[in-house]
Amino acid sequence: MSWLKPYSFIGIWYIGYWHPDFRGGFFNRDSNDIPKSSRESEPEGLNLQEVKYITILSNKKEITLNVRSILYIIMRRNNAEIHVSYGKIYTVRKTLTELKEKLGDGFILVHRSVLVSAMAIHDISDKIYLSNGESLDYVLRKKKEIVNQLEEIQKKFISIFAHENAPKTEEEYHNHYRSFDLMPFAFTDIEMVFDEKRHAVDWIFRYGNPALARLEKVPLDKLIGSSFGSLFSNMDSKWLRTYERATIYGEIREIVDYSPEIDTNLKVICFPTFKGHCGCILFDVSQIEFSENNSEIQKAFMFYLGKIPDKILGKEDENETK
Repeated sequence: MSWLKPYSFIGIWYIGYWHPDFRGGFFNRDSNDIPKSSRESEPEGLNLQEVKYITILSNKKEITLNVRSILYIIMRRNNAEIHVSYGKIYTVRKTLTELKEKLGDGFILVHRSVLVSAMAIHDISDKIYLSNGESLDYVLRKKKEIVNQLEEIQKKFISIFAHENAPKTEEEYHNHYRSFDLMPFAFTDIEMVFDEKRHAVDWIFRYGNPALARLEKVPLDKLIGSSFGSLFSNMDSKWLRTYERATIYGEIREIVDYSPEIDTNLKVICFPTFKGHCGCILFDVSQIEFSENNSEIQKAFMFYLGKIPDKILGKEDENETK
């Protein structure tokens, strides 16, 4: 039986993780396989960002993995295949029970042979759709149980939001982000609004710069302190789910898609700021100019494109016609 299926992600792709000691900025994606002997110690992060490693033996090599980089594990007879966010698959001689004990409570057994990271789950419907664009089959009769487990894990993450010393007033937010006031790109800090089931249902603009007001076509004094839903009646859930993942799981995420609310094609990079918040840098795609091509730019661009699901680039259709 084949468990892995391709899935189009409507312009959303995974970029990396936020580092808790670098508020409001960017770091590269999480570490790949790190030799145990040379691994540098990392500072202790927030509870939901706690750095945890496991050491495995794969192909006669000892490899240390960041647990957050593990998307899912599938059993193939007596071997477990560990699929990680940077595209590699490690085969180990371990049972799912043994691995789950090492990994902790952030993983869900969706089938007797499939273990999935809660952080990797984007949606659960007919399949389990992952944040990197892949999808997995699961035991449908256990859907309610799996959804409940996922919600419990998310509750643990969200429960610590109130303990963060976030700004209390509009003036404090402005003082914190004052350096963005004159930036030529749109920037905002948004506070996510969750319902009783801990699902994000809206967000509130806590800070925005003048470029944001121009992009959103709404005066800044009307934006700040208002929820998105109160300003725009046709909220598209794709933005909400992306900001939710950045807020809960501490990921840096990028989405490029059409925004019917402002009739503009947008490129948005979002990342966690305060607990329960995320920062967003927004660009009007029509205003982005590309630099001249050279070998280094081309390499960087190809690496960037390599992270985009094939369906977005049309590669899947090309492959089918060959």
